[in-house]
Amino acid sequence: MVLVKVFRITSVNDPETGQPGKQIELVEVRPRTQSFDVREETQLIKSIMSQLQSFGILPIRGDLSIPKMTLFLTEREYEMLGIRFEVNDVYNLTIKDGSFKFEKPEGV
Repeated sequence: MVLVKVFRITSVNDPETGQPGKQIELVEVRPRTQSFDVREETQLIKSIMSQLQSFGILPIRGDLSIPKMTLFLTEREYEMLGIRFEVNDVYNLTIKDGSFKFEKPEGV
């Protein structure tokens, strides 16, 4: 099981048939781990980085996002899937016996 987040949804047309569809990009979400000592110097650097992020100078880094899956679906296939993806929705993705299963995690 993998935790995935909907990163982007784009309207697309099938290049051969011209039929409308959707491109849904999913990324794997992994929590960041701290792998260094928390000393005075580290705390000072973290404080400075936090201030720079609050001013918008540096991007805010949360969980680590890794590209996982891109779905290209016609409107009909999207309807058949039965899931209304929204950007930033989070799902448990289970891959088993040649199938993919999306489930909302408990408490979300």
